[in-house]
Amino acid sequence: MADLQIPSAVHAGAGSIDFLGTIVKRDNVKKVLLFTDKGIRSAGLCDRAVQVLEENGVTVQIFDGVVPEPSTYDVDKVIKEAANARGDLIVAIGGGSTMDTAKLAGVLIGADYTVFDLVNDPSLARKRVRSVFIPTTCGTGSEATLNAIVAIPEESSKKGIVNPALIPDEVILDVNMIAKLPKSIVAATGVDALAHCVECYTSNKATVLSNEYARAGARLIFSSIEKAYNCPDDLEAKMNMMLGAFYGGVAITGSGTTAVHALSYPLGGKFHIAHGVSNAILFAKVMEFNRDACVKELAELCDTVNPAMAASSADEKSRYIVSRIAEIVKNTEIPVSLKKFGITSGDLDFLVTAGSQQQRLLVNNRKTLSLDDIRSIYQSVID
Repeated sequence: MADLQIPSAVHAGAGSIDFLGTIVKRDNVKKVLLFTDKGIRSAGLCDRAVQVLEENGVTVQIFDGVVPEPSTYDVDKVIKEAANARGDLIVAIGGGSTMDTAKLAGVLIGADYTVFDLVNDPSLARKRVRSVFIPTTCGTGSEATLNAIVAIPEESSKKGIVNPALIPDEVILDVNMIAKLPKSIVAATGVDALAHCVECYTSNKATVLSNEYARAGARLIFSSIEKAYNCPDDLEAKMNMMLGAFYGGVAITGSGTTAVHALSYPLGGKFHIAHGVSNAILFAKVMEFNRDACVKELAELCDTVNPAMAASSADEKSRYIVSRIAEIVKNTEIPVSLKKFGITSGDLDFLVTAGSQQQRLLVNNRKTLSLDDIRSIYQSVID
């Protein structure tokens, strides 16, 4: 038995942002609440959307107070700013932080519960406003998931609020939105998306449905990420990255990520390392730890992304995937040591405790991680 819930419509390709006009006319939308951040807005990435909406007689109210890696308090602040807004549609333009904040806005504006309540009981969430999500990176997959990730300052970590009400209604994947994306963001978000695909395919909760999306995403990202990183004008590679990221997000909804994401949350929550970077630092190390428990699955991924190895043994194929992950992180120049971020062995006790508490994701991991295992993985990216 397998179940999968996804956005009801996906519009993709260069210029697909113009579908906004079709959407608002179809649904007789009169007012849009547009969520973004100041950087995205100042870069002009909201301009075409606003133009299309206004050309169709839609009033647009913009909330650009979203911050990177938002905490519960950051989200609460944005929701309070939007408390008196009355819109027919939410449009989110940005990366994962913007999209996660907009998801929460869609279930919190006008509600009698708060984001703090949802952290403790995600089942309270009810969709109150329809939404259209337009990602401006090629990696978080938030446009497809039922998750909203928030930092919990009291715990120096992060948690996921998970509820089907958070799934966006429609998604626009317009490659023009990432045409000028900085290389460092292509790298970090792209590796994050790749982690989604690999983790979901090797998850204890993987299904026949999530596996199809995870394989499709892995095939696109493994073959395109270095091109997208090294050749800024290669829009085909960037479009492949956007599609791969979306497929990875769908896979998350059907399966769930594992220890890579679980152990990355304390790195973001306390040390404010960007989510994609923290995943990249841990990715190959965790998959090497897991490898002997998911040789078959990693070999199947190898068959998908490198058919030339068809005659190789399953063990060789699984090792190839792990080494290829490490190669991609190296080739996209993502730091692989926590020392760069001021983290030392003196932080290990905190990391081990906080990482071990991410049971929502750790239960998905093929191998059970002891406290010593977690310590060893963190230590390996400090040394």
